Amino acid sequence: MVILDRTPASAPGPPSSPPRKSTPGVPWEEASQPSDPILPYLRSISKAMDELGKGPQCDASALDRLKCYLTECIRKYGDEYQYSTDPRLLKIWILYADVTEAFPKVYKQLEEKRMFLEHALLYESYALYLCAEGKIQEADRVYATGVSRKAEPLDHLKKTHLMFLKHLEHFVEEANVDVQPSKKLKNEPSVVDPWSASTMNSLLETINCELRTFIGYHKSNKVYYGKVPLTSSLNVLRNKVIELGGRKYQIKGSTGSGAFAKVYKSTVDGNTEEMVALKIQSPPFPWEFYMYRQLDMRISEVERPNFGYAHEIHIFSDVSVLVCDYLPYGTLLDVINSHLVVGRYMDEVLCMYYTIEMLKILETLHNAGIIHGDFKPDNMLVCYLSGEITEETFRSETRDEQNQGLCLVDWGRGIDLKLFRAGTEFRGDCGTSGFSCVEMQEHRNWTYQVDTYGLCAIVHMMLHGAPMSVQKVPSAGGGYEYQPKAPVKRYWNVELWKKLFSTLLNAPSNGSDVATLRGLRAAFREHMCGNRQHVGKLNQMLAKQKASLCSS
Repeated sequence: MVILDRTPASAPGPPSSPPRKSTPGVPWEEASQPSDPILPYLRSISKAMDELGKGPQCDASALDRLKCYLTECIRKYGDEYQYSTDPRLLKIWILYADVTEAFPKVYKQLEEKRMFLEHALLYESYALYLCAEGKIQEADRVYATGVSRKAEPLDHLKKTHLMFLKHLEHFVEEANVDVQPSKKLKNEPSVVDPWSASTMNSLLETINCELRTFIGYHKSNKVYYGKVPLTSSLNVLRNKVIELGGRKYQIKGSTGSGAFAKVYKSTVDGNTEEMVALKIQSPPFPWEFYMYRQLDMRISEVERPNFGYAHEIHIFSDVSVLVCDYLPYGTLLDVINSHLVVGRYMDEVLCMYYTIEMLKILETLHNAGIIHGDFKPDNMLVCYLSGEITEETFRSETRDEQNQGLCLVDWGRGIDLKLFRAGTEFRGDCGTSGFSCVEMQEHRNWTYQVDTYGLCAIVHMMLHGAPMSVQKVPSAGGGYEYQPKAPVKRYWNVELWKKLFSTLLNAPSNGSDVATLRGLRAAFREHMCGNRQHVGKLNQMLAKQKASLCSS
């Protein structure tokens, strides 16, 4: 049961007007309404709960009175608008649902009345009820709904959801150990192509109910109704206004395109100061919106800006439009190219800064049970901190800056490990030239390597200004290992760079890589903090880079 706040005996009671005779079972009926009519019910409910546990006869009597008080309070004030945000009334609703064993009905009622939807307690309580009933998937959906609605306290709700998922994972692992040998074979790790049409169709069917609960999800079974087809060229769409969900987006230019999608920067409702990115895709593809909502739920608020935001998605029968944040500073690929066009490579200090940022991004992401699947420099948007970088910027594990150095976007190939059996490995090629990991090239199983190989390929491009090629060479301990063909220059920090490539290009396909990524990041961080000149030089280079790229 939910324990209600106890009111001290000295708390003021109802007005002292002459009382009428009380109706049996109804607390504190007065000739005039008290200034806080819920308070007498709280006292009576608390008293009835105190009497529970004093013996079978007391329990039966106290439970009857408790039901009566709860029912009467809900009947009188359950629909009152003035109490629609009062957490005390929410607790009474929850206790009523618990005592009457009618939680699904109560939750549906509150949904329909749009009451208490911003309170995390509603979702936590109902999820606990569903867990007790063995309805685990429904409980997960309730947690997800609360997070997507940003119910407060949001951080506590996210932590509770994450604990629920970890407990569930542990429960499944224990169940797999206990099964009979003949059945255990069915629970052996499976191998899946996460991007095949059959897998994607199955996943979209699995998440369909959850998708509908997310704020910002809009679906129509009709074709897009605008005068200009959204699949038109930029020349046709430029300066055209697209109306979606009551807002007007005016297309100003293109920020990128792929085989199935095009991304445009657009103003909102005629405000040139408010710019968003519209990702238009045909056929419609809601998966990326799902991935963004998973990031909302699983990544802490401090680290969340590293992964981009999607505000809403509009799905039609022929096309989908994803509305995302727009960042104006270009991509990491633009930074790399800005050095190459003047015949230079990126300075090692700048390379280390972005390497630390990427290691932190993958550490956070993989710890949340998510794989990006398309980790390349043109999916890395560049950001700039509001002030100068200090040694503390590198040493601190909890940054309060809202603009970190990089923002990872384009989640169309994202993999949610929660949707697969524990221990699942993957087959299939990411299809991006120069970014297929060694396991893909050799048709072996992979998991996190698709991301960590991408990180190595980006680092190689920053250091050498060219795509990475790898070779198999004898290792010191016997056997073979992979390393880049291009040697590390002797005036670089050879030990650090060799360790990065050696570790990430030869990682096992099973097990978490979070500790490995954290260790590598710590080594680079200590090097940057070991010489104050590094930090000062970095600030100068970032200021120059920002001025150069923003003016071009």
